Amino acid sequence: MKNFFAMALIAAAAQGAWAEGLENLEAFVKTVSSGRANFTQVVTAPAREGQSARSKTSSGTFEFSRPNRFSFVYKKPFEQTIVADGQTLWLYDVDLNQVTARKQSAVLGSTPAALIAAAPDLRALQVNFTLANAPDKDGLQWVTATPKSKEGQLQSVRIGFRAGDKPAGSGELAALEIFDGFGQRSLLSFSKFEVNPNLPGNAFDFKLPKGADVIRQ
Repeated sequence: MKNFFAMALIAAAAQGAWAEGLENLEAFVKTVSSGRANFTQVVTAPAREGQSARSKTSSGTFEFSRPNRFSFVYKKPFEQTIVADGQTLWLYDVDLNQVTARKQSAVLGSTPAALIAAAPDLRALQVNFTLANAPDKDGLQWVTATPKSKEGQLQSVRIGFRAGDKPAGSGELAALEIFDGFGQRSLLSFSKFEVNPNLPGNAFDFKLPKGADVIRQ
């Protein structure tokens, strides 16, 4: 009988910890209207026959202003910029001096960026994602988001919050883990996260680089 009660207590404690993931996501979406952070991204391709898994690391800065405006500026090892200005999603490859422009409303809703930078509340996220609490791991509280549409390459996303000794629902965004249909895993780890910084009005204006080839899709 003692073992039964012990197992029940452990299970209840685990469920309570898991529940904090969705509370953190809801609080983050509701209270963090803008943000700024550094990020490191590690992309790991699945192992091929006779070979080990391969990883590539990049880093840069991330900013957003809710709803629907954000930028990822990759600085190492190659320069690349992704900007959503509210109307258009721009991708600029510095080495190729090439810009790809897509209508933002057509592509943003079911992307990982929508989970942390675009939607105004959980109800908006649930239009495109099924949200569920996940077990704590690596000192973070996690939420799993599974796209409802099966048309894209995105399989699932996990959002991790660093809670520490803070009360439930006040965790700091720490990680974004993305799995695609090719078995590739991309982990973005955020540091020096600034909550609700005063971003300039032109922070998400994208100016076409001189001489760049522009592809509109």
